[in-house]
Amino acid sequence: MPRKKQSEPDVCPNCGAKVDKPTKTWQLVSPLPDAYGRITITIMGSYECPKCGHKWKAVVSKIKAGGSSVEVEGKKGVKKIGEEQEKEDNRAEVIELDLSDLDEDEEE
Repeated sequence: MPRKKQSEPDVCPNCGAKVDKPTKTWQLVSPLPDAYGRITITIMGSYECPKCGHKWKAVVSKIKAGGSSVEVEGKKGVKKIGEEQEKEDNRAEVIELDLSDLDEDEEE
């Protein structure tokens, strides 16, 4: 049975009590970069409810680092540090040549 996505990582899925901070944290590093060449570092946390004793794991925050920017996603939202280049800006410049212009240069 698939798990229901939890909106708040620090709220107990069993009784709804709020937990101050995780008992343990660790990092997961994505092996492949995203479209902008950034590596995603996910910070996971293990929580324990003070009321019912239920234990669960949840994502504490995500950091996307590399390229020309760093993006931190946490409880308070997404914060971008540095300039982020759009994928379209990295396109090569198109050079158009008219073949009739080349023929005229050879005749001279």
